[in-house]
Amino acid sequence: MERLGVDTTRLELGWREPVVVNAYVHETDRDGARGTGDVTLVDTGLRFNRRSLPAELRAAGYETGDVDRVLLTHYDLDHVGGVCRFDCPVYLGARDVALVRGSWDPPLVHHKGLFHRAVRRLVDLSDADLRPVEGGDRIAGFTAHHTPGHNPGHTAYVHDDGTAFVGDLLWETDGELTTPFWGDSYDMRELRRSVRRFADSAGEVSAICPGHGVPFVRNADARLRSLADRL
Repeated sequence: MERLGVDTTRLELGWREPVVVNAYVHETDRDGARGTGDVTLVDTGLRFNRRSLPAELRAAGYETGDVDRVLLTHYDLDHVGGVCRFDCPVYLGARDVALVRGSWDPPLVHHKGLFHRAVRRLVDLSDADLRPVEGGDRIAGFTAHHTPGHNPGHTAYVHDDGTAFVGDLLWETDGELTTPFWGDSYDMRELRRSVRRFADSAGEVSAICPGHGVPFVRNADARLRSLADRL
């Protein structure tokens, strides 16, 4: 795990490159010890990780029971696999909720759509207290931003303190802020539009916390604006 500041901790999950994924703990109004404030977990990694999610949480000073809510950026196995460990509300973009519940079927002829049709039978999140999220929703100091492209219901969450949890809207690659590659996304054109809209609507971000790669805690707003201008 890695401390990013007073309120935010990065949990390093997955296995080895390229199968490495970040989850994040954000805590506000802490009364001394960690876990005594309002605790939000963003994404949950794979079901089984080289470093387990509970172990990473403990290293950061938390137990699974300390988590008040889970914010899922999107339905992919490396982001939702650990959600079964938590007995608290779980928030996910409404279109991805429809996908996983089977009320919306992704196209069979699409590489990722076909994949999701198969895996939702195995990881259906039926044990989770799943709550659909729309763009603009407010959740405990976070604003949800619907950012489709990588997934139809992909959602980024920006806390009032300026910390942006962007899932797979953005990656860090070789020290640069980038977008995911086409083979892991539904629609790259829509994803690029989402990045531009997010840069315009997110306000001034103080940190960018991607699902893959190293977070940006300096010049985050300038990096986001620069990328958006190039897309």
